[in-house]
Amino acid sequence: MKVTQFNKPLMLMAIIAGASMNAVAFDTDAVQEQQTPYATEFKQLDINENMQLTWSETAKNKAINYNHFIEADKDSNKVLSLDEYAELRTEQGHKKVKQVVSDSAITAKVKAELLAEKNLKSINISVETYKGDVILSGFVGNALTKAKAEKIASSVEGVKSVKNGLVIKS
Repeated sequence: MKVTQFNKPLMLMAIIAGASMNAVAFDTDAVQEQQTPYATEFKQLDINENMQLTWSETAKNKAINYNHFIEADKDSNKVLSLDEYAELRTEQGHKKVKQVVSDSAITAKVKAELLAEKNLKSINISVETYKGDVILSGFVGNALTKAKAEKIASSVEGVKSVKNGLVIKS
């Protein structure tokens, strides 16, 4: 089947919507269990079972550094309550989801631009994005095509860098 024309904005919106739906599922699952999403994690860290986490208890979670702990300690009592811990972890989760959605949008935009280029067989080019860094891989026919794909990817808004791993096949 040959695709001759497509609606780039519509395609991009569909991809982003798919990524967003996965992000929403994360919060919905926690609500359906009718418990604070991080209650189990909190209880595992709370060694002395006093419903408060000291820095030494919290430090066992490698995703949290001391600055995170201090910022999350809203009442400045040098311990985190379940609510403070849950708020901290929720903020971290939201940042991660935002990054994933952003990377998904960048990947979609790069793919759309590559597909729109008439003289480029972009079907053979794979695009991955991590924190705004784009990696191109796959096979192309010549050095000009390889350079063109890199130029297109670098021109997309949000792209910080492009690693061109395209291989020229002879």
